[in-house]
Amino acid sequence: MISAVLYFIAGFLLGHLMPRVPFILISRNAGFNKGFPPHPEPIPLSPRLTQRVLHMRWFHRLGTMTTALPLLFGYLSILGGQSTFGYGLFLAGGWTLLSRGQALLGGPTLPCTLEMAQRLQMVMNIADSEDACCSHPQPQWWMESVRCGSCSKKLEDMPQPDLGRPRKDGFFLGGLRLWISDGHSMVLPDEPQN
Repeated sequence: MISAVLYFIAGFLLGHLMPRVPFILISRNAGFNKGFPPHPEPIPLSPRLTQRVLHMRWFHRLGTMTTALPLLFGYLSILGGQSTFGYGLFLAGGWTLLSRGQALLGGPTLPCTLEMAQRLQMVMNIADSEDACCSHPQPQWWMESVRCGSCSKKLEDMPQPDLGRPRKDGFFLGGLRLWISDGHSMVLPDEPQN
């Protein structure tokens, strides 16, 4: 009985991790993080940052496609292998697929979206125009919002998702944090004041 429970837990954890492997491994690569300050320092807005948001969006979608692996291996394992391990794989893959599908039905959005990249670009465009917040605007994306580095004015109320930057807690704990949060911001946006 204990071995069956352990096989199920191992299958579930592996099935939950497999769709997140592209998100965790590729984004933490040292070459992929050149030009970005380490976490949690603010990131200056630039086309490179906008590209990173779009890359993270693609990695998240790639992870959704790789959900087919735990579903397939789980199904095959149920048919002819260790059924409890396969059931764990199949259940975790199905759960991931359902949770990612909620974004299509109006549920929680993906951690990095096209709208987020567009909003960052709009802030950069305003900073380069006559409507800038100060004479020397330096828009930066802090953990809780986009602010000007010169005058500290809040330019956009948008919490920063996990962009895969190296963390002080190392690759494994940072990867675990990314696995648990699924890339979503750990900071909640400010509530509007009435």
